Amino acid sequence: MVELITGLLLFLGTHSAAMLRPAWRGQVVNRLGETAWKSGYALLSLLGLWLIIHGYGDARTSVDPIILYQPPTWMRHLVLLLMLPVFPLLFAAYLPGRIQRTTKHPMLAAVKIWSFAHLLANGSLADVLLFGSFLTWAVADRISLKRRGPGTGTGPGAAAGRRNDVIALIGGTLFYLLFLFWAHQWLFGRAPLS
Repeated sequence: MVELITGLLLFLGTHSAAMLRPAWRGQVVNRLGETAWKSGYALLSLLGLWLIIHGYGDARTSVDPIILYQPPTWMRHLVLLLMLPVFPLLFAAYLPGRIQRTTKHPMLAAVKIWSFAHLLANGSLADVLLFGSFLTWAVADRISLKRRGPGTGTGPGAAAGRRNDVIALIGGTLFYLLFLFWAHQWLFGRAPLS
């Protein structure tokens, strides 16, 4: 569990720099350079992600997992429905169009839906730590972005275009189906439809 918590602190901590100290990134870039900032950020994020994956895997396969609640079986069907917009929203984060304009921050919307849905279907302590941390972070980041004003929180993406929404919807739905029928089992050892 220590690995999972350390990974969450590293990963979400690096992704919270702009939220907690908006000017800090600029100060570090001025002092060390853009390449050093991006390298350090990427290394800490990847280390955090690795610790999350490894720590969560260990906690999930533990002989004695701590169960906080036992969701009803029907909740899994609701989760399948809730997960449907997640991948199109992830695509829309990099494909400016009507979806991105409407949701303002589609990546954060996707993280909120993903984490909330997984909290509905999983009730161990490791699940609550993982998905609850991501949900809390996404809500806090969205509130922070509102306070920081327009133009913040946007990253590089494709040129704006009418086709972007179609690409996001079709590509995202195909990725959802890929995860639903194959990738989730392959990556995480759990088949969503079982």
